[in-house]
Amino acid sequence: MPTQTHRRGRALPLTAALTLALAGSLTLGAAPATTAATPRISTAFTLPGAKVYPEGIATDPRTHTVYVGSYADGTVYRARPGRTEAEVFLPAGTDGRRTANGLRVDARGRLWVTDSTKGVAVYDTATGARLARFEVAADAPARFVNDLTLTPDGTAYLTDSIRGVLYRVTPQQLAAGGGVLTVAHDLTPVLRPRPAGGFSLNGITTDRTGRYLLTVDMPTGDLYRVDLCDGGIRRVALTGGDLKAADGLDLAPDGSLRVAHNTTNTLTRWQLDPTGTRARLVRTLTDPSLQIPTTLTHTPGRTLVVRSQFDKDGPMQPSTGTPVPFTVASIRGF
Repeated sequence: MPTQTHRRGRALPLTAALTLALAGSLTLGAAPATTAATPRISTAFTLPGAKVYPEGIATDPRTHTVYVGSYADGTVYRARPGRTEAEVFLPAGTDGRRTANGLRVDARGRLWVTDSTKGVAVYDTATGARLARFEVAADAPARFVNDLTLTPDGTAYLTDSIRGVLYRVTPQQLAAGGGVLTVAHDLTPVLRPRPAGGFSLNGITTDRTGRYLLTVDMPTGDLYRVDLCDGGIRRVALTGGDLKAADGLDLAPDGSLRVAHNTTNTLTRWQLDPTGTRARLVRTLTDPSLQIPTTLTHTPGRTLVVRSQFDKDGPMQPSTGTPVPFTVASIRGF
């Protein structure tokens, strides 16, 4: 759910966030030839506000309502089916939140929202009431809680882009109403070397059975598989390209992995083997109209992509001087 650029909490200004994104953006491998029709890009809906800088996105599987989070101030927007403009669902600063990076809606209609410097909060989508909150220990080293995924049993896993670890929240912990985020998997022994305090893990997703997690090291373009049975961690063998500048991940039940590469204005689609240990690049879409895509959510018929516009400082219409609206793209045929 967010970009290299994006998932940066308010602890990092937008300019610093963009610098981090640019540092991790490198040339993508060429996609194999394809005869598929060119994907169609349009606007799904707009987001109210002059400086939204959206980061995360999630779809409610029951109602098909879409939620989008602002990296700039932590606002969470709601776009109801058929609407062309989203509305504010959780205002800026709700529960002290300053960013809204990773978003997910679980099977029971609870909205999970990460805050990069704190942790994650869970809300009732019907009322907006907070149901639980989990935070990184106050004495923990520098952290950047970025994205999250939910396994079929309701367990949440969250990436920390600075610490290089995955946190876990179990259904039992959720029922208790909150607590301290604890590390479930430490990937630092397998990650490639990086500068002290540098970013690594970003997007995260899970297979439909809950056997394993996939998480991306954005600067290096490596994809890692975390086995949820034995805890084993391995680098996924990629064929045809890499995942440099990769931000949000979305894994479909058929093994199609869709990826948003933020600073290169690129989406890629990969095909995983049945074990989740190998992935082959099958489609690449690069288009400036993606406007620094941070993450995406795929539903039958279309893929919704967050246009962060992190490379702009209050984008304006050149002809009128009025603000350029922040939007979410709809892509068909990808």
